[in-house]
Amino acid sequence: MAIVTFTTDFGFSDGYVAAMKGVVLSLAPTATLVDVAHGVPPQDVTAGAVALSQAAPLFPPGTIHVAIVDPGVGSQRAALVVEAGGSLFVGPDNGVLSLAARSPRKAYRIEAPAFRREPVSPTFHGRDIFAPAAGRLASGVAAALAGPATDTMVELATPTLRRIEDHIEGTVFHVDRFGNLITSISDEAMRSLDAADTDIELEGEVGRFHPLLARTFGDVEPNQLVAYVGSGGQLEIAVRDGSAAVFTGASRGSRVRLRSRT
Repeated sequence: MAIVTFTTDFGFSDGYVAAMKGVVLSLAPTATLVDVAHGVPPQDVTAGAVALSQAAPLFPPGTIHVAIVDPGVGSQRAALVVEAGGSLFVGPDNGVLSLAARSPRKAYRIEAPAFRREPVSPTFHGRDIFAPAAGRLASGVAAALAGPATDTMVELATPTLRRIEDHIEGTVFHVDRFGNLITSISDEAMRSLDAADTDIELEGEVGRFHPLLARTFGDVEPNQLVAYVGSGGQLEIAVRDGSAAVFTGASRGSRVRLRSRT
């Protein structure tokens, strides 16, 4: 029984998500359908890519992941099926698949008539291209039959991480719905410094901040800024019982530095 997941910026107030599910089930009636996220901010390709990358590795091999955050719908951007890491990824070639569908991978342009509905709406490729492709894959059709292979995919920019003499410099690359700031600084990079002797500096819109490094939110007082290694293995900055994004004015691209005090 195939598993098909959905990650979109469609929300739930309209029938768009249900329309895609109906197409998939018409082609693969026994498929298990799973919602990853539909509250991705509209047209925010990076946020969609992050949501997919957080969830996809935890699904069984062979899962089909449909990701649609597609401000270029109806343009010349390609529609893809990608084989990577034992799973299949379906979506627009705009970077939304790139964080989850890591190399080595094989990508195919969705051009075969059997992988599309006719007529194809210029504004709803989710229903007319990506859902039919996922349904065909879920029914057992090989990804290579979707269309011609392609050697290139749009890649999102790699989050900044630099080592400069006595410090590590990164950026905020995602802000979650709680206002937590997820940075490009990995747990591995942090281990290269003495955590007990490390100063963390965040450049926010309203100033510079120095969160306390702790294990979790409960290790600090309410409304206090805290830094910790999050569930994805990256340094995160939060405010207990609040929003770090609001508290600091930081957003995607804000600079974060880790510096040894000695």
